[in-house]
Amino acid sequence: MPIYEYQCEACSKSTEVMQKSTDPAPATCESCGKGPMVKQLSMSSFALKGTGWYVTDFKGGSSTPKTTTNSES
Repeated sequence: MPIYEYQCEACSKSTEVMQKSTDPAPATCESCGKGPMVKQLSMSSFALKGTGWYVTDFKGGSSTPKTTTNSES
């Protein structure tokens, strides 16, 4: 389940909540007991770095595709 960050409009305290994307926002703040709670946009802890994802990235051996040749004897 993803973690969402909410901020209380009354006291400005931020809270992280683990919930489904379809669950409603918390109605009241845990600190002051007031509300409403507003969903915040925050940085993700997931990042892809590097040149990209290729079929050959995680395979052992040569990174060039193997070709087959038919030779006549």
